[in-house]
Amino acid sequence: MGLSARQLPVRLAPYPDELLSSWIIRHAAFYAVPPLAMLQHCLPEIQSLRTADLDITESRVARIARMFSADPATVLRMTFSNITQSSRRLIASEPRQLCCSCSPITNELHPVLRSRFLGWRITCPLCGNLLQNADGGPRRSPFSRYHNSALIGEQLLDDEAERGMQNWMPPSEIARLLLMRRVPRPLPDRYEPSNYRVLGVIIPDLDDVLRVQNSKLPSRASTLLPLHLRPALLAGVAIVQRSGPEMLHMLRSHMMGENKARFGSAIDEIVDCARQSRTSSQLHLI
Repeated sequence: MGLSARQLPVRLAPYPDELLSSWIIRHAAFYAVPPLAMLQHCLPEIQSLRTADLDITESRVARIARMFSADPATVLRMTFSNITQSSRRLIASEPRQLCCSCSPITNELHPVLRSRFLGWRITCPLCGNLLQNADGGPRRSPFSRYHNSALIGEQLLDDEAERGMQNWMPPSEIARLLLMRRVPRPLPDRYEPSNYRVLGVIIPDLDDVLRVQNSKLPSRASTLLPLHLRPALLAGVAIVQRSGPEMLHMLRSHMMGENKARFGSAIDEIVDCARQSRTSSQLHLI
């Protein structure tokens, strides 16, 4: 079709919160070319649409913006490039949720919204409604009584991921620590270590929910939880952030062995870094 990196003759307007790869796929369908070919007309060095979503430089943003006659800031907001490194583990590799109110309805390709991949969200960033599972099926969270605290935790994680804002400790690190295994006391019958996490000390309902639903939480290396379990973690993050380092030291007493040592080392390092950062900021002001 003679396409080149020059401006396309027809450009499709992006939907609010649309992901960059989704926008490119819609253009590719319009011009009847493969999506990767459409992207590589502008960025021949890019080998996947996923790469464009996750890791795109300012110069590449400028080239895409020129080809699609778009504002570079608009293109950048369609990617995950602004997400802080500590929050990258919370970006799913495929859509995990959707907002039935804000998901665009078209007769052709369904645009994919950026928020469908964000593992710290339980509400839609556009309208504020509760998100639903990716298949659209409703599943009520067993942690609805923690809703207000979960919303605070969602905001804390969103501020860290999208804007680099932190308090005395990165919320994503709190989430990671809360998913470490613990030893309950007294030891229950048929004890299964993977079913008991530090988070269960703060949210006691968690142990019963996991046992009744026969659910398993991921390891601390991955803090991507199913949508119906996510409010428990978000509420836990909010409670720890509000309570301060003292709560982390209390939580450490619920562990034993190597896990206890790793937990203690992690919180000592993080709290020490935070203390040095505050001291540095104060000296800068002086």
